[in-house]
Amino acid sequence: MTIRILLADDQAMIRSGLRLILEDEDDLTVVGEASDGAQAVELARRLRPDVCLVDIRMPGLDGIDVTRALAGPGVADPLRVVVVTTFDLDEYVHGALHAGAVGFVLKGAAPALLIEAVRAAHAGDALISPSLTLRLLRGLAPAPAPTPPGRPPGRPLSARETEVVRAIARGRTNQEIAADLFITLSTVKSHLTAVQQKLGARNRVEIAAWAWQYHLVDPPLSHP
Repeated sequence: MTIRILLADDQAMIRSGLRLILEDEDDLTVVGEASDGAQAVELARRLRPDVCLVDIRMPGLDGIDVTRALAGPGVADPLRVVVVTTFDLDEYVHGALHAGAVGFVLKGAAPALLIEAVRAAHAGDALISPSLTLRLLRGLAPAPAPTPPGRPPGRPLSARETEVVRAIARGRTNQEIAADLFITLSTVKSHLTAVQQKLGARNRVEIAAWAWQYHLVDPPLSHP
């Protein structure tokens, strides 16, 4: 199966670089390019790509507005949007996730991470650059709940699901989790699906926040 991708970035050189990275993979193809937000929304609605890679800062509609138009709460048939940007400001990450993005990747990340984010989005998963995850979640993690450590609020997690949750809370990618636990990538994805259903979590951010709230892993320390 070939994953069809739309690129939205106001810099032609960035779009060309992303296209080269993506189309070097046998299962990825770029079906359209947009140089501004309005064009991105129009092309996405017309082409219905499997995944949209959207920059934050673009003329007209910015990346968050584009994400909300394509994947927001009121969209009847939402598309899968991954934000790819140079800017790692927390307000952008928060805004993108709340607007419906299923990924947030920095342009300086390794090409393998971008490719994994596209495949994760297509599979219904979500991926945030590990370099952002721990810092971001310091602000998102809820205050510790007055419950015994590790006590889940609903259906209990299996031992393996708990290991996967702990790994997510430490910012590990699916491939890293599979290697660490000596299981297949498809098994990791199956555990993630089960965990999301049991916790009612929409993405990895909420899974990690839940893990810290219920003391399954020590919260990350703030840097001075």
